[in-house]
Amino acid sequence: MIINTGMRTDIPAFYSKWLLKRIEEGFVYVRNPYNRNQITRYELNPEVVDCLAFCTKNPHPLIEHLEELDKFRQFWFVTITPYFKDIEPNVPDKKMVIEDFKMLSKHLGKNAVALRYDPIIITEKYTVDYHIECFDRLLSQLEGYTEDCTISFVDIFKKVEKNAPEFREVTDEEQIEIAKAFKEIGDKYSVTVHACCEKESLKDYGIDISGCMSKEIVEKAIGEKLNVPKITSKREGCNCLMGNDIRNVQHVQAFLQILLC
Repeated sequence: MIINTGMRTDIPAFYSKWLLKRIEEGFVYVRNPYNRNQITRYELNPEVVDCLAFCTKNPHPLIEHLEELDKFRQFWFVTITPYFKDIEPNVPDKKMVIEDFKMLSKHLGKNAVALRYDPIIITEKYTVDYHIECFDRLLSQLEGYTEDCTISFVDIFKKVEKNAPEFREVTDEEQIEIAKAFKEIGDKYSVTVHACCEKESLKDYGIDISGCMSKEIVEKAIGEKLNVPKITSKREGCNCLMGNDIRNVQHVQAFLQILLC
């Protein structure tokens, strides 16, 4: 069983104490957000959990608790993007996140920690050239600490359109230019660049489109082969193993109090 902690919220950043409490107790209850009467119990036991997976923009709250997580085999996705406070007002200083990334890699091994550089947003301020320059600088700082990086381009959903009207779709030409440059940069620093739910044509420019949390990626992280049943992805173009999340609950304070008790 793979326990995913990051599809709906950033648990290391916001709920690290909650997670550590659940690990101490050895189980977690998950309420179906579409059916409040449906509650599933997952055992947080290394004998049944093949991999404990994280996706975060701020691993820092869990860094000092890594030994408490050592009984689990783990895979960490750490998102680092080159935006300022105009887009990411609550993300900690990137220098700290980079140092935490390195600490995770030293503790778990570089196969267990991967970089996410997404979403890629193109504006007058954050141009294609800007992203290429920042990506090169970032991978130079993480050289030797990871072998995998996943990218994706911003999707203009209705909520995005409402909250960030200055955002726009990244054109095919811009995607190709970025893909070519990122592939070259990845090769320079021995990092495979993956694309998450993007056009298959990106593979023509050297981008791996097999998935960001694919069976192969997780197996490399934990150092073992997985016997994975055939699954149908809930998202078109997604080949990842992560279909459910232990945080499949609405953030209702009363329910959190129950979980924390």
